[in-house]
Amino acid sequence: MLRLGGKDLSSRFLIGTARYPSPDAMRQAIEASGSQVVTVSLRRYGSGKWDSNAFLNLLKEMKLNILPNTAGCYSVKDALTVSRMAREVFNTDWIKLEVIGDDYNLQPDPFGTVEAAKILIKEGFEVFPYMTDDLVFAERLLDAGCKVLMPWAAPIGSGRGPANPHSLKTFRSRFKDVPCIIDAGLGKPSHAAAVMEMGFDGVLLNTAVSLARDPVEMARAFAMAIEAGRKAYQSGMMPEREFATPSTPVVGTPFWHQEKK
Repeated sequence: MLRLGGKDLSSRFLIGTARYPSPDAMRQAIEASGSQVVTVSLRRYGSGKWDSNAFLNLLKEMKLNILPNTAGCYSVKDALTVSRMAREVFNTDWIKLEVIGDDYNLQPDPFGTVEAAKILIKEGFEVFPYMTDDLVFAERLLDAGCKVLMPWAAPIGSGRGPANPHSLKTFRSRFKDVPCIIDAGLGKPSHAAAVMEMGFDGVLLNTAVSLARDPVEMARAFAMAIEAGRKAYQSGMMPEREFATPSTPVVGTPFWHQEKK
């Protein structure tokens, strides 16, 4: 059971709602994922591509927890405005906070993110901060009052998988008592399994599912990988070794140490 934002969740898969070929494909993919949390961009919600009310009603019918996000915000002011509007539209205090600092790789602005988090938390928001794997950045967000951390594995939409496994492992070990969700950069189910094997508490992704040739089956594949990675982590994986070790015990084998003539 994963506890996020005051709610207990049986699924560790958080999924996005953008770029699906159709509302029905989105619905089926979410159902296949088993996710109980969906992220929604307020800008996308009001973009007019799909009927906004029908889109919101669909999510409500599925009885999902909606996590609005501030995607596309490049300033603290914009992030605050979008967060407050999202609270009114979606009737939730949850907000996935994104304050982008770099156009090239959509890297978050650590200073702006921390500043916005402080203000939103004082206003009663439950802030889910999109961030890098920087340890100091994480410390500042915790000091601001964040109760969950969401480091990227790689830049948004890159599908590269964990770009720096060593940093992610260090991050996990440093904040072992804080729920940590990998957000962004995963392209394959094996990437999800890898970060779950590191001990992360969950995965949030969108593009790898929504742009798959078959989003429904890809959502199901990611769900299975996330569960497998979690079980592997909980089961205790064998340590890596520098040298070969026979899997069949040889102690007691007749003539095992007999030298060749």
